[in-house]
Amino acid sequence: MKTHDSVAILMFNSSQQSLVLVRQFRPAVYVGEVERHFPGSLAAVDQDGPRELQVALPGSAGVTYELCAGLVDQPGLSLEEVACTEAWEECGYRLAPSDLRRVATYKSGVGLTGSSQTMFYAEVTDAQRGGPGGGLAEEGELIEVVHLPLDGAQAFVDDPDVPKTLGVIFGISWFFSHVAPGLGAQ
Repeated sequence: MKTHDSVAILMFNSSQQSLVLVRQFRPAVYVGEVERHFPGSLAAVDQDGPRELQVALPGSAGVTYELCAGLVDQPGLSLEEVACTEAWEECGYRLAPSDLRRVATYKSGVGLTGSSQTMFYAEVTDAQRGGPGGGLAEEGELIEVVHLPLDGAQAFVDDPDVPKTLGVIFGISWFFSHVAPGLGAQ
């Protein structure tokens, strides 16, 4: 399967001394949780045509914490321009390409897509937040902006019961090794 490359943005809100994350429902995560809790229950769905699934979990079972991110699917835009667009749409922060620091480019989805993701870092303030974020309703996005206080970030990363992406874990670890020492924070 081939998909678009993507960008991710780790934002540090210096006004709040917090990292800016997003929380959103992911259907694939939900389906995986249904199968994990009710093994074999999804196999029956394909066999005799459509039927109602008799198992259910709350929608929260499909919610994950992620970095602000988006697909590189608009020709002519640089990775930085795509990242700035996503920061506005998902989190409500106005960024310019010059506000971004490239962290890393790596392969994501290697089991299915082989696409690349480029992670950026940006320091933001409350003054740069001019919108609510939340994603684009016309694209089916329903995103909650989360400000994770620095003093709880490591515990958040270490908690196996908090559903989060590897990008969040890597981004926060990178922040603590590359940015936080200069802030005198940790």
